Amino acid sequence: MPFGNTHNNYKLNFSVDEEFPDLTKHNNHMAKALTKDIYAKLRDKQTPSGFTVDDVIQTGVDNPGHPFIMTVGCVAGDEESYDVFKDLFDPVIEDRHNGFKPTDKHKTDLNFGNLKGGDDLDPNYVLSSRVRTGRSIKGYTLPPHCSRGERRAIEKMSIDALNTLEGEFKGKYYPLKDMTDEEQDQLIRDHFLFDKPVSPLLLASGMARDWPDARGIWHNNDKTFLVWVNEEDHLRVISMQKGGNMKEVFRRFCVGLQKIEDLFKKHGRSFMWSEHLGYILTCPSNLGTGLRGGVHVKLPQLSKHPKFEEILTRLRLQKRGTGGVDTAAEGGVFDISNADRLGFSEVEQVQMVVDGVKLMIEMEKKLEKGAAIDDIL
Repeated sequence: MPFGNTHNNYKLNFSVDEEFPDLTKHNNHMAKALTKDIYAKLRDKQTPSGFTVDDVIQTGVDNPGHPFIMTVGCVAGDEESYDVFKDLFDPVIEDRHNGFKPTDKHKTDLNFGNLKGGDDLDPNYVLSSRVRTGRSIKGYTLPPHCSRGERRAIEKMSIDALNTLEGEFKGKYYPLKDMTDEEQDQLIRDHFLFDKPVSPLLLASGMARDWPDARGIWHNNDKTFLVWVNEEDHLRVISMQKGGNMKEVFRRFCVGLQKIEDLFKKHGRSFMWSEHLGYILTCPSNLGTGLRGGVHVKLPQLSKHPKFEEILTRLRLQKRGTGGVDTAAEGGVFDISNADRLGFSEVEQVQMVVDGVKLMIEMEKKLEKGAAIDDIL
């Protein structure tokens, strides 16, 4: 549970040495950045909603590391967190986002017409394509810190907005707490359902409180556009379909996102955004675009190549198992997505995925024939 202000003031009865967390076995961005001096400077501060530096770091203190990825180890509780605790967040952001400095400005580009290609990824290798992002509604605290009333207000506002969508975006909202077993099974089969978080990263940050109260999934009738409400962020917006037409997936993503933003503005609500950090989200890893454009792609040969990891790094891509961040690949099928979120626009990030995956498929085809890929490398 997030600390109340009284508890934070009470902790000041103890010295910095007595309160500073033991991070000796930790390997996350927060643990690298947090010094005793920074902790001493921030420990008596709190945001207007009462979020403290101990709330910020709790998930990283409780989870020393992760077997597959370098985790961030801290979360924001509200929009003001990134300013009040900038002495900690700035070095974490710089470390996580390839040297993105406190003076840098983020760029946004949701004009899908600027994407080159993307409709020609080989469907024999690319099984499915998706683009997702998060959005936070200005004036409310974020999921690690929000109250039940705030969470329910966000859900109501989201339902009111989403239920007015028409055409290819017309759909239905499914609250988690009211779902029938049949609806649940169908959504699991469609790979739509998010369940109660089991990841200790989410649990320790306070995002699973009151589960499943005021959480739900909305999707269009074609099941190609969906919105998660009150999971890790206020909103998670996802465009997806089978096959390799990333151009179509990105078009639907941009158009749908704009429609949702316009609907919230009609209700007098905008999304959290700043010139420096772009779209403000719960986890610092998602700042900027919050965008993850990814494909499930078959790379059984290339994934055995000794330079596979180096290839991914040079193409600014990352790999996961197809079941998410906590899973390994099965049958040579990987979830390949952009590694960057901040400092590159949405179009640039999806372009990296399109171009990089196309190149990796070319390598895969050469390796299948027993040929070397040294010329491409």
